[in-house]
Amino acid sequence: MKTTLAMLAGLLMSGAAYAEDVKVKPLVDARLRYENMDQDGIADEANALTFRVRAGAEASVGPWSALVEGETTIAIVDDYNDGTNGKVAFPLIADPRNVELNRAQIRYAGKEGLSVTAGRQRIELLDQRFVGSSSFRQNDQTYDAVRVQWAPPKSRFSADVTYAWSDLTVNGTHGTGARQPAVDGDNVFALLSYRTDIGTATGFAYLVDQDEAVVQGYRLSSQTWGVRFAGSRPLAQDVKLGYVASWARQSDYHRNPNDYAADYWLGEATLNARSFTAVGGYEVLGADQGVALTSVQTPLASFFRWQGWSGRFGTTPPDGLHDLYGTLGYGWKKVGPLDAITLSATYHRFASDRVARLYGDEEDLLASVKRGRTTVSARYARYKAKSFATNTDRLWLSVDWIL
Repeated sequence: MKTTLAMLAGLLMSGAAYAEDVKVKPLVDARLRYENMDQDGIADEANALTFRVRAGAEASVGPWSALVEGETTIAIVDDYNDGTNGKVAFPLIADPRNVELNRAQIRYAGKEGLSVTAGRQRIELLDQRFVGSSSFRQNDQTYDAVRVQWAPPKSRFSADVTYAWSDLTVNGTHGTGARQPAVDGDNVFALLSYRTDIGTATGFAYLVDQDEAVVQGYRLSSQTWGVRFAGSRPLAQDVKLGYVASWARQSDYHRNPNDYAADYWLGEATLNARSFTAVGGYEVLGADQGVALTSVQTPLASFFRWQGWSGRFGTTPPDGLHDLYGTLGYGWKKVGPLDAITLSATYHRFASDRVARLYGDEEDLLASVKRGRTTVSARYARYKAKSFATNTDRLWLSVDWIL
């Protein structure tokens, strides 16, 4: 990071000599959020009122740009276990207090379709199932990495390769034990895509190296190789069908003492008809031996996007996981002074992969309104346990403002 910061400073100083060509863009992203969590088996409800601000600037000169961004999270009401404060009498809400350098990167983006980004950066690959930013949490997940992207203007092929030597977790600077502030390792993420008239086919490889003994004894290190196809087709005027199909094979990697292999599957369809949206999908995180951490694991994913908002399946159970889900949504644009109103409801049915067992069901509800740069939202999740975890209710009330 010292080298990156020095290069950032050099770029900004060189740009000062050509001030008329330098473009500076301020970056501000603020969120005030209240979260309540009631979990069976834990006597006290968690109540968290947190405020997070990310602020920085991006300066660009021709094909070069430099970005610096800090992140601060404060807890106004802290009756919750944030994973680092020792308040284990409360349920876990992973939004600890934090002050950190969130991003510090330099980027080259040439006209020939080649771009290179070096430094601390946000990386969100495909649907973020395996590599993402966990942006729903107050503290971002970013990476110390070098990323090379190549997408020639007249070619259907594109490539995206990243080497990351550290991932900065949502645990923030006060993280400790298994909840490290950052996890080092030699991570490689590679995507090769081909665009067709009906969608894009992508081959991917995620070599995840969680190279610290305190983090599950290296058992989250894995190699995942797979393919994905995603596209959409119009069915009628204002009606469109979207589709995704993916398969991957995951096995142990680097120092992982487990010897395992398990399959990942995803099939999803989305129907958009004017303001109405319907989504149906089935996802499988396969299991091998029925032993802890020998099922498909995704420690770098953006978890909130997957397996329900209650957060019961951040670590895939030993017997794997099947998720049958469906979402219905409706949105309005330009309603009085509001730019948008969105309502949605999602249902999940969770079961095991290795043996026939129903884990539980979940309902997730969302209502949001947007005006200008401000979005106000309310979310509710209810997980009803059958044979895994415990009944859990979660409520979020948020106000987001982005410059």
